[in-house]
Amino acid sequence: MSAKGEIRVENVTKEFGGVTAVKNVDLMIETGTYCCMLGPSGCGKTTLLRMIAGHETPSSGRILLGGKDVTTTPTGKRGTALMFQNYALFPHLSVADNVAFSLKVAGVGAADRRERAMAMLKRVQLAHLSDRVPAQLSGGQQQRVALARALVTNPQVLLLDEPLSALDEFLRLRMRTELKRLQSELGITFVHVTHTQPEAIALADQVVIMDHGTVEQAAHPREIYDRPHSPYVARFMGGQNVLFGTVEARRNDAIVVVDPAGNRFTVPVLSGFNNRAQVALAVRRDAIRIRDDAGDADNAIRGEVSSVEYQGTFVKVALRTAQKDEFLVYQNESDYFAQPRAAGEFVTAVWDARRNVLLAGANNSSGDPIGE
Repeated sequence: MSAKGEIRVENVTKEFGGVTAVKNVDLMIETGTYCCMLGPSGCGKTTLLRMIAGHETPSSGRILLGGKDVTTTPTGKRGTALMFQNYALFPHLSVADNVAFSLKVAGVGAADRRERAMAMLKRVQLAHLSDRVPAQLSGGQQQRVALARALVTNPQVLLLDEPLSALDEFLRLRMRTELKRLQSELGITFVHVTHTQPEAIALADQVVIMDHGTVEQAAHPREIYDRPHSPYVARFMGGQNVLFGTVEARRNDAIVVVDPAGNRFTVPVLSGFNNRAQVALAVRRDAIRIRDDAGDADNAIRGEVSSVEYQGTFVKVALRTAQKDEFLVYQNESDYFAQPRAAGEFVTAVWDARRNVLLAGANNSSGDPIGE
């Protein structure tokens, strides 16, 4: 039996005219999960969120909440609440009346809805502003009112459509903490659409990466960041260099990949690969070290320093390689300043073979999943 708040999306497609916004999506979000849907504009994440909320109906497939098929169930009867990007507060109503509005629509008595609205305002630390109207609040306060209004109905699932996008950086960081605290206290499922990678990594138990209406990868944020499934995920999440090459040989439990410039990479694998197979791999930028010269070593790329950017906790060094590609190194601050590098200087980036991760799309002769 499915747990309350569990979401299952089964082979869902949504078309608008001749445009497919979501295509054959299968996804499971466990109850009590903080899930972030992430992707560029137009990838289908908001359309999928709206279908879960009931504001759009799938062209095919079905959606289950807590084991119940709600594909065609009206929005107000499926146990979800949606917090809109623009908050959609009523400007003429007080904060307390805004929060209590959905309870009023549901026929809850005045005294009861006032009590429940004030309890929720206390939870978001706004009870002292209950008599104000939205125009008298800051952006962060309005965001918390909208959050309280969405939560006051005790939904199984809270859906958030880019709820932090209108806030400045300081408020965004503060509200991230508030959202995570509330989700942990309430224990309900949160599904949060965002286009910001650090936001998703900071908040989520599960990150869903979407592109062109399909799910590229759905996993814990550490797995998404450290072991991306495809070149698209690696590049979109940032923090990775993506390399392409041809399998040249096998060494024990690894394959040797050679790129078009002749650089060799030793990649640990669990299954056989045909020689001459085309593969893609990723290596984390913070796993790379800079040396003056690494000789003829594997897992090394020679390049010219094209730019250096101090980032506070690390220094981003960009190299222009023989293939004219940008290869980025996130160098430890103390290591960098022990031997600073200047634009125009030639250096070698080196790393441990164990940091190489094979990406989907490689020609695996055994047919086994890449990286498994």
